[in-house]
Amino acid sequence: MAESPCFMDRAARLAGVIPAMVGWRPDEFWSATPAEVSAILSPPEIAGAADGVSRAELNRLMERENHG
Repeated sequence: MAESPCFMDRAARLAGVIPAMVGWRPDEFWSATPAEVSAILSPPEIAGAADGVSRAELNRLMERENHG
């Protein structure tokens, strides 16, 4: 069974990806808190997104799409 990557391995990989994604310089990445890094990697919160679409709303959207 392969060993899971250690913290240093993961941090080094993120150090290359996150600055490219968000334009951080290396010192900005290394001084960021875990919460800040997590916020960068998390999808944005969208009001009502967790509720999904009701069946009635889906049917209404499908009707509108089919009838232009």
